[in-house]
Amino acid sequence: MPHKKKSKTDSIGDIITKIREEKKVSYENLANQTGLSVSRLEKIEKGELTPSVGTLLQLSKALQANFDGSPDRTKTPNYDYIELYPFAKNTKLKAFRVQVDSEKEHMEEIQYRHQGEEFVYVLSGTVEVNVGDHINRLSKGDSLHFNSGVKHGLKNVGETKADLIVVIYDA
Repeated sequence: MPHKKKSKTDSIGDIITKIREEKKVSYENLANQTGLSVSRLEKIEKGELTPSVGTLLQLSKALQANFDGSPDRTKTPNYDYIELYPFAKNTKLKAFRVQVDSEKEHMEEIQYRHQGEEFVYVLSGTVEVNVGDHINRLSKGDSLHFNSGVKHGLKNVGETKADLIVVIYDA
């Protein structure tokens, strides 16, 4: 079913709300499908919380929607990411350019877990990527491949903005 085109004022939360309501999916059902709490889903829809790339993939899969018309660039107080190939909406492989502000975490105190694999390549800066209990310190030119089903998080530990290429395979 085609979704209403995004207006200039629609946030990703507005788009998710429209799709969820259109498909008559309750918060409880979506929580069970994604593993996200109802309160977290409500905050995303209200625009109080910007979903990570992994969370967007979970929501997309659970709602069987590709969020057509969603912004190719998402900016938060600590980071922003740009979808490098927004035309690949129905593929399992997604590529992003992620920029994390100096001495900030991708999403503070949150670690992610989603099906598939993830590859990170550092264009500039120094970051720490936690995969489970293991901390990987990466600098310009370094890369990391890991099972994204393991809880993981990203923190810029440098004094300058970190610039990364992140590729996610959503199994």
